[in-house]
Amino acid sequence: MATGNNIGENIKKRRARLGLSQEDFAQKSGVKYTTLTKIESGVIKTPSVVIMAKIAKALDVNIEELIK
Repeated sequence: MATGNNIGENIKKRRARLGLSQEDFAQKSGVKYTTLTKIESGVIKTPSVVIMAKIAKALDVNIEELIK
């Protein structure tokens, strides 16, 4: 299982591949901008399942792919 930092890094890489800024991605996913930045930077190491589901849906991936 991935560490919290890996989860944030995985999200950041996938978001960047889509060409989305953190602000744009926050709007698309419905996750607060501040929460998203904390996850990507590793401040929040274990986001809730609800948050992860929103992020995964916006990235069009399964949650499992983000926590590898």
